Amino acid sequence: MRVAVICGGRSSEHEISLRSGASVAAGLRETGHEVIEVLIDRQGRWLAAGEEVEMRAANGLLECDVAFPVLHGPFGEDGTVQGLLECLDVAYAGPSVLAAAVAMDKLICKRLLAFDGLPQVEFAEVGEEGWREHVAAMPRPLWVKPSRLGSSVGISRVSNPERELERAVESALAHDPRVIVEADAGGREVECSVIGNPGSGDHESVVTSLPGAIVTKASDWYDFEAKYAEGGMELVVPAPLDEPAIARVRELAARVFRAVGGTGLARCDFFVREDGEVLVNEINTIPGFTATSVFGKLFAASGIPYPELCDRLIRLGVDRHRREREYRF
Repeated sequence: MRVAVICGGRSSEHEISLRSGASVAAGLRETGHEVIEVLIDRQGRWLAAGEEVEMRAANGLLECDVAFPVLHGPFGEDGTVQGLLECLDVAYAGPSVLAAAVAMDKLICKRLLAFDGLPQVEFAEVGEEGWREHVAAMPRPLWVKPSRLGSSVGISRVSNPERELERAVESALAHDPRVIVEADAGGREVECSVIGNPGSGDHESVVTSLPGAIVTKASDWYDFEAKYAEGGMELVVPAPLDEPAIARVRELAARVFRAVGGTGLARCDFFVREDGEVLVNEINTIPGFTATSVFGKLFAASGIPYPELCDRLIRLGVDRHRREREYRF
């Protein structure tokens, strides 16, 4: 197929997206697809081969069969680009508008998961009624985050709320007017990758990877440096958990994916406590996507090589597009 790989974007994760996009393009070429690389620059312009891309509603994108947006953070992972692709009437890999928007906003997502009865880390929204009293009762340290960013941008660890909380909230507010405070889960950080189109006939079943455990090397928590610096973290696959805990992680990953209306792909993050309790941390609908990123490495360890994974995802996108066009709106 002819595939538009879209990367870059306006968010602070622009450079990470460029790396992910280059890896996806290489993986797709390895499986025989023709790839058109589309760069969204920091000003939001769409460029292909250095020229601005002309887009018209219902007219596709560069005569491609399918698009693969590999964009992280706002203006790409939050449903905005997915909405544009819907207007262009082009098939695309990854989350739908709804799933992308819901998963991008940690507060909205956590409230949805709570409604579905999924076990998760305790949290509060800065500014909501009684939030300070709620936060005061949470286990330390606290984690203060922008609600709608990824890659640990704007996150602060707060050990002493009396001295550090206000500064941490101000730091998060510099990135997002919506700020979340989470309790410390006190467990091992474990991640599980997911692909599939729930309820889509031949691709009805959701496929989960073996879970992997994060071991940080560059810092004492999984911050930006640990995620992206050379040697900043080690991924242990399968995670050193007993069989019931591994099964529970995979079960919850599929449930979270379905709960947010996930399609295509996601990476679900968990905390596993010493007593075996598994708590949902968050879901990322377009996680880091190089061949050495956690998402790809987990599936490689589960028997799906990176090029095959890229190929599966564009086919899932085409299948979903075809199926949705069968309905009368």
